[in-house]
Amino acid sequence: MGWAEVFTDTYMVGFILLFFRFGALFLAVPIFSHQNIPMTIKAAMAFFFSIVFYSSMPPLAIEINLATIVIAILSEFMFGLAIGIVLLLAYNVITFAGGQISFMMGFSMASAIDPQSGVSMPIISQFLSLMGLMILLAIDMHHWMLLFIDNSLSSVPLGGFLMSKNLFEYIMHATVNMFVVGFVIAFPIIALSLLADIIFGMLMKTMPQFNLLVIGFPIKIMVAFVVLIATFSTIMLILKTQMQDAFNALEMFF
Repeated sequence: MGWAEVFTDTYMVGFILLFFRFGALFLAVPIFSHQNIPMTIKAAMAFFFSIVFYSSMPPLAIEINLATIVIAILSEFMFGLAIGIVLLLAYNVITFAGGQISFMMGFSMASAIDPQSGVSMPIISQFLSLMGLMILLAIDMHHWMLLFIDNSLSSVPLGGFLMSKNLFEYIMHATVNMFVVGFVIAFPIIALSLLADIIFGMLMKTMPQFNLLVIGFPIKIMVAFVVLIATFSTIMLILKTQMQDAFNALEMFF
């Protein structure tokens, strides 16, 4: 390919669409979308990977005019956002579970800004979210996404992505699954906390001098931490399985 062919309108527009595909990826997908990564770094990464994958970009199948270019850019944004939604619904099972655990431990008011999403969430959710990011890096999720974009260039033409019925159905199913799996993760702590509440209630009936605030709450928090430590590896294994299933489900885009 000569320089005259590289700088034709077709390839220049293709490079711009490829840049928006990577840009949407870095804005929506876990790990890449981390709030602590400056926007300039994300844009630079999108530009760099656009150059790297430029040689594997197939020729454009759209007409070169203003209307089609704008529609193609919106299509690339939808492509990245759809991938991000699918993966975030799988990732958020631990943040939902962390919120339930924090509520049962009495840590609902102990919240902090989550560096992943940029919103305030309970401290247990933030801890599980940060540990979840370590798991995603350990299983090379960031490499998987780059390979997925490389494969998508031949299967999903630049500017040719359309939302399908199967994608909507999967998002609805994944939303329900997020609540179900999140509750399953938090269930051991919820069950023991309810059992502790029943025991403390019986003690207060038999021993009115029993001080629930001074004795009961620290015991309840200690029991919850013990169960959380005992089930932590299982929680991370469930997250790994959920993320792998979500990534495998990205085949629907092809």
